[in-house]
Amino acid sequence: TLDAAMPCRSVLITGCSSGIGLALAVRLAKDELKRFKVIATMRNLEKRWELEKAAGNVLNTTLEVKELDVCSEESIRDCVNSIPGRKVDIVVSNAGVGLIGPVESQSIDTMKSLFDTNFFGLVRVVREVLPDMKRRQEGHLVVMSSVMGLQGLLFNDVYAASKFAVEGFCESMAVEALRFNINISLIEPGPVITEFEKKLYDEAASIDLSSVDRETARIFREIYLPYSRRIFTALGQTPEEIAK
Repeated sequence: TLDAAMPCRSVLITGCSSGIGLALAVRLAKDELKRFKVIATMRNLEKRWELEKAAGNVLNTTLEVKELDVCSEESIRDCVNSIPGRKVDIVVSNAGVGLIGPVESQSIDTMKSLFDTNFFGLVRVVREVLPDMKRRQEGHLVVMSSVMGLQGLLFNDVYAASKFAVEGFCESMAVEALRFNINISLIEPGPVITEFEKKLYDEAASIDLSSVDRETARIFREIYLPYSRRIFTALGQTPEEIAK
């Protein structure tokens, strides 16, 4: 029986198919004091097997997997409506995509797509849960940002811009949120070793640089990519360390 002084809090986490989202969902669901009921969400439920395997015997007890696409207001609303009383005590906005390379090699549509997930995805989730939190006069928004929300980095122009937007949005909203007893936490990791990052760098190594001047292309391929891989290998944290 749970201690009455320590109520079980519902935690909605986005982007749980892998990486930090998966690690955090499992860590909270396996909390020895059973303080959390985790709603672990992802855009594509066909990718749920890794999470379910990691969850083990807490699956469908303290961890439930649901579909949620942060790029769809309807998907977010359907997910929240499926939660008893729409009661979400903590939201962890973790879903995100990456983009690296010279800005001349990236289309405007690609940049818009990144912002649609990294920034507007957060905004959509907040707009859905914030009114309920205000009405209950309690809640916690945990937002997965990045050190690149504090400082830009070579060839990460658009990604950093999306994280700067996240920082400005959350910092601006924080004073209003406190009036309603709602906390906002920005998490700003440095390098994290995940399949997400590995895939991003593998794709970057083969991007079309035909529209980029020779010197920029050389710096990207011969200096930036090898250096970045070394940094990730030497300094990268694991998703489990970030979750902790």
